[in-house]
Amino acid sequence: MAFSAQSLLLIALMSFGTAASAFAQGYPDRPIRVIGSSSPGGISDVFIRALGDELQKRLGQPLVVENRAGGSFNIATRACTEAPGDGYTICILPNEPLTYNLFLFKNLPFDPDKGLVPITQLFFISQVLAVSSSLNVKTLSELAALSKAKPNKLSYSAPAYAQALFVEKFKEETGADMIRVPFKGGGDAVSGMLSGTTPIVFIGLANVIAHIRAGTITALAVDDETRSTLIPDVRTIAETGYKGDMTRSSFGLFAPAGTPRAVIDKLHHEIAAIVSEPAFREKNLIQRGLVPAINTPEEFAAYIRKDRAAAERVVKASGLQAQ
Repeated sequence: MAFSAQSLLLIALMSFGTAASAFAQGYPDRPIRVIGSSSPGGISDVFIRALGDELQKRLGQPLVVENRAGGSFNIATRACTEAPGDGYTICILPNEPLTYNLFLFKNLPFDPDKGLVPITQLFFISQVLAVSSSLNVKTLSELAALSKAKPNKLSYSAPAYAQALFVEKFKEETGADMIRVPFKGGGDAVSGMLSGTTPIVFIGLANVIAHIRAGTITALAVDDETRSTLIPDVRTIAETGYKGDMTRSSFGLFAPAGTPRAVIDKLHHEIAAIVSEPAFREKNLIQRGLVPAINTPEEFAAYIRKDRAAAERVVKASGLQAQ
C-alpha cells in the first residue's frame, strides 16, 4: 500500500507523540541532578532541597543538588547549557545571568536563549533597604542627610545589580555620600551592619527579619510590588516616589536545551501543585521572605524577555560598561 507524503508525516507525528507520552509516563526512572547557582545554605539551595523532598514523594526519585556557585552565576548557567537535555538535569538559576549579565560581560560562555528551556519561575526575593538602628534614621531622606553630614564615612552592601544600581541612582539624585563595599554573603553583610562597619544594606529580607523585629536594624523600604506581610509598615520602593526601572531578584527552574517537552510539562505540573499547597508556601516561601511566582513555561519565557529589556535600560542609565 502506498502512502502519500502527508500520510507519512501524520504517522511520524503520531509515533513521536506516542513515544513522548510513554517516556513521560516512565519518567523519571533514576535520580535527577539539580545544578544550583548558590552555595550550600543559600536561599535557593534551601528552597530546592525542600522542593526536592516533596517531588520525590510524587516522582519516586530524589533530586541530587550540585552547587556551582560563583562567577556572577555564570558558572552554574554555563554548566546547565552544557548538560545533556535528557530530562535528568535541571537547574535553579537567578535572573541575572539571563538578563543583566548579557550587558555587563563582553563574552559570556553561553547563550541563555539557545541553551536553556524555562520550566517555571519559582519566587521573587523580597529585598529590603535597611540600616543599623544606631544610625537613628527612619526614612531615605534622613539617610541622605546623614550621609552628606558624614562624607566618606558611610558604606553599604547590595547583593544584586538592580539593588546596587538603585542605591547609586539614589546617591545621584539626592547627593547622598555612601561607599559601596563588596558583598560576600548575607551573614557577612549582617555582621557588618551590627558591628557598624557597613551599616547600610539592600539585602534579602530573610537575612535581617529577626534583627528588624528585635529593633537592632531599621527597614526603610522593600522592592516588592506590594508591602511585605512580614513587615507591613515598611513602604515599597514605589511608595517612596521612585519612578525608574526596578527589576527584582528572582529564581526559576530551567532545563538544558533539547529536554523533551513532556518532561518540562510534567515537572511544571508537579511543582505547581506542590507550591500551591498552603503549608509548603507558608513554611518555605512566605516565612523566608520569598514571593511565590509559579507560571507556565511560556509565561516564564515572556517574563525573561521583559526583564531583560528593563535590565538593559538600567545598565545604560547607570553608565556601566561591559567588562
